[in-house]
Amino acid sequence: MLHLPTPTATHQLTTFDPQEREKVVTIDPGASCSLEPAQGPGFLAKLWITFPGWFWAHWEPERPVDQAVLKTLIVKIYVDDADTPQVCAPAGDLFGLGLGEMSSFAATWLGVSSGGFYLGFPMPFRSSLRIEFENRHPTMTTKVFCNALYQSVAALDDDTPYFHGFFATGRNSGPEPLELASTNARGRYVGCTLSCQGEKPNYLSFLEAPEYVYLDGRDDPTIIGTGMEDYFLGGWYFREGTFAGPDHGVPVKDALSSSVAMYRIHTWDAIHFEHDFRMTFQTPWSPDRLRPFAHSSVAFLYLDRPEPAPAVPGNDDLLCWYRTRPTDHQSIP
Repeated sequence: MLHLPTPTATHQLTTFDPQEREKVVTIDPGASCSLEPAQGPGFLAKLWITFPGWFWAHWEPERPVDQAVLKTLIVKIYVDDADTPQVCAPAGDLFGLGLGEMSSFAATWLGVSSGGFYLGFPMPFRSSLRIEFENRHPTMTTKVFCNALYQSVAALDDDTPYFHGFFATGRNSGPEPLELASTNARGRYVGCTLSCQGEKPNYLSFLEAPEYVYLDGRDDPTIIGTGMEDYFLGGWYFREGTFAGPDHGVPVKDALSSSVAMYRIHTWDAIHFEHDFRMTFQTPWSPDRLRPFAHSSVAFLYLDRPEPAPAVPGNDDLLCWYRTRPTDHQSIP
């Protein structure tokens, strides 16, 4: 995916405080917490986190269970002392589960390993890299475990790009284009996570929308697909159900609830651009055949300079789903 120098030393950022013998950072509602920054030059090689709240905790049996924490824990990554993050997204979306419900899958670049969330995209930095967590939940305190392994290098090439994660979410009346991401920079698009849910039960026709990719100032798309599930390398509305491949998959499909969570990563098939990039999904169907749906996504890009990631909206817009599948009960008899 990237050409990077041979590492000269290996380090790890962690929430574990050996002096206090405490593994986690505790983040109150509305608060944020940052790990000690990594010093460059180097690249983040693996990010892993976990946090409670979305399941029944037997050691705190009275603790509330709310899967909304998968959406209200915001992960932010800043490179080279930037004032704004280059990655900014809810934890669920960043790691492939934007629907706010849990599912396990293991892919090469991202996944959820039975309760642990990981990201494997190399993230180069020249002077520093800082990871911040923000707790947007209105009432629940969040405890975050994090290990972030990074490699030091002697120097990065001048043309080594920066990793970005751009979040988007909203509700769509049905015929509107779903915009995944846009930027005015040079770089390449390397994939996304995308979750969608129809307002009407047993409705998946939002999957009819092909990708449209607009590059370098052209009014007409350079790339057009044949359908949303086709872009994620499936077919027939993912007829055979969920699957997890190394670079594409469907961790969640619930046709009755009209819910699908998808991911695709581009390696040799990355989409390159010199000046600007915009990607949407646009349905060919007439409006009278379409119904409203909600969506959330994270687009992954490498860009020639650190660009601010779009801000995550307030909770009213962030918690966009019409329904969420139940998880553990708050107490076990």
